[in-house]
Amino acid sequence: MARLGEVFPNFDADTTEGRINFHQWIGDSWAILFSHPADFTPVCTTELARVVNLKPEFDKRGVKLIAISLDSVEDHKAWSKDVMHVSGATDCSRPLPYPIIADKSRELAVQLQMLDPNEIGKEGLPLPARTVFLIGPDKKLKMSILYPATTGRNFDEILRAIDSIQLTAKNGFATPVNWRSGDDCIVPPSIKTPPAGTQVRDLPSGKQYLRYMPGSGK
Repeated sequence: MARLGEVFPNFDADTTEGRINFHQWIGDSWAILFSHPADFTPVCTTELARVVNLKPEFDKRGVKLIAISLDSVEDHKAWSKDVMHVSGATDCSRPLPYPIIADKSRELAVQLQMLDPNEIGKEGLPLPARTVFLIGPDKKLKMSILYPATTGRNFDEILRAIDSIQLTAKNGFATPVNWRSGDDCIVPPSIKTPPAGTQVRDLPSGKQYLRYMPGSGK
């Protein structure tokens, strides 16, 4: 599996939208690859439904979405009807607005180190954990989050993290705890000459390292 800043592994795979080459599918976009233990399972269904609802927010950020599960394309398509129903869609026959990769051979789950040793499937083998990979247009890994199979993800937090990563990649700043788009950013120590408008917070140590740029997080 790639580490932060490394090129994410490329692969060919069958999906609910046909066969893809992963790097070609990303193109010049950002991408989220997120794994699921299995189709027709309760936590996964709620997660995929939430992503259906949030798809316009990911689109605004130029982020493509693709899921992966160990089941077949046919199972994925059948499961999609349940997902669309839970999302509140009036027409559950519509396909999901993002593809799901089929990984029945478990090859990708092993290659990308997604497996959760504490969650065993009906075949007696480990199921994928809830992994999130954020990949940039340069095909490099920008963020990874690993949840156990029993814990559903917070995709609103993932959007918040994307906002931070995209912003700081552009302006060289950093974002403080609980930052949200529009909040003040931090001017990191790597910026030797702070830009005009930087505010320095007084600290007991007397060291002037906590520097804010007001309203820079837009």
